[in-house]
Formats: sequence, C-alpha cells, structure tokens
Amino acid sequence: MTQTRKIRLICFALAFVTLTALLCALAFTTAEAATIKVGSRGATVKTIQTKLKRWGYYTGSVDGIFGAKTKSAVQYFQRKNGLTADGIVGKATAKAMGISLTSATSDGATTTSNNVSNSDLYLLSCCVYGEARGESYTGKVAVASVILNRVKSSAFPNSISGVIYQSGAFTCVSDGQINLGTNDECTRAAQDAMNGWDPTGGAIYYFNPATATSKWIWSRPQLVTIGKHIFCA
Repeated sequence: MTQTRKIRLICFALAFVTLTALLCALAFTTAEAATIKVGSRGATVKTIQTKLKRWGYYTGSVDGIFGAKTKSAVQYFQRKNGLTADGIVGKATAKAMGISLTSATSDGATTTSNNVSNSDLYLLSCCVYGEARGESYTGKVAVASVILNRVKSSAFPNSISGVIYQSGAFTCVSDGQINLGTNDECTRAAQDAMNGWDPTGGAIYYFNPATATSKWIWSRPQLVTIGKHIFCA
C-alpha cells in the first residue's frame, strides 16, 4: 500500500468518526429538546411558567429557570389533567398546555389542545364574548370552562357546537349575540380553558342571580361565585 493511499484511508476514517460523533451529538440534543424539566432554561420555560401562573398552578417567579417550584406546578397541572405527574413537560403535557417544545408560543397563540379545531375555538370565544364580555378575565375563562365541562358530560351534547347551540342553553344564542364575533381577550380565555384552566372547579351551570328567573337553577349545588355569575354543579 502506498504512503498516499494510507494517508487517504486515515483521513477517511477520521472524517467518518467525526461525522458519527456529530450525528450522535445532534441526536442527543434533539432528545433533550423534546422534554423540559428541572435544569432547563429559556423562553419555553418562561411560557410554561406564565401559563401555569395564569391558571393558578404556579406562584413563583417567571424567570425562565425550571426549578423545584416549577416542577411542583407542572405536577399539579398534570394531576388535574389526568397526565403522568412526573414534573416533566414532554409531548403530552406540552399539548395539554397548548405550547410547542421547539418554540414558545405567545399568549395570543391559537394552538389548540385535545384535537379541538380552530373553528371550535372561534365559536367558543364568540360564546364567551356574548355571555361574559363584561366579566373579568377569570370570569371569561369560567364561562368557557362550563361549556367544555358540558362537552365532557354524558348529560350534554359531545361537541362544542352541540353544547352552545343546544336549545335554550345560552342567552347569547337566543338573542343573537353569538353572531357579534369576539375579541382577543375572549379568544385567549377560550384557549386557556381548552388548555386546562377551570376556575369553576368543574361547574356545568352558571347564572346571574340578579336576573335569573328559574327556581330550579337555585337548587343546583353552588361551587363558586366569579363576578356576576354563580357557577354550579
């Protein structure tokens, strides 16, 4: 074997080893990026902390550092949403939160969870606007939560549109305010409800005690009062 050929083989072997090492490093980085956990830092962690704080799961600082408090908040969210409570934000937990693990979504993002379409999100937000546009942000999320809780209940239609358009269910449908459209705040409130924030504690009814005419609604177990609405089981 000539000296030149030996040199070429050595160079080829070195290049192969280098390429293999780079591919392994890339695979490791990709695997690491697929989960957010204790020790993680950055914009996606801030997004997670912001959402969890808004939903009432997290009380720490939004600093982009995934520490023990953030882990506990994630576990709390996971338990409330039927997920494995390991404190790690993987694919399933990220989907439930409505975030991307590769790039943090903004507060106004229209990413949906649980396979809910953008048209369902829009309809839900229109109902929130028609029913609760004068309420606080939490009050808006609460109304959206009631609709989603009804979808989950066997006593109601199993779709957002079915629940909203059920005869006599919502005043905004009866008086046409459902057709007024929506705004950014109501859309965010609808999205937050879809992503797991339920300030009502599982309510499937709500009413305004100042205007309610039904005696039956007063017989329902009352869970919480938010703004002008009483939310019931």
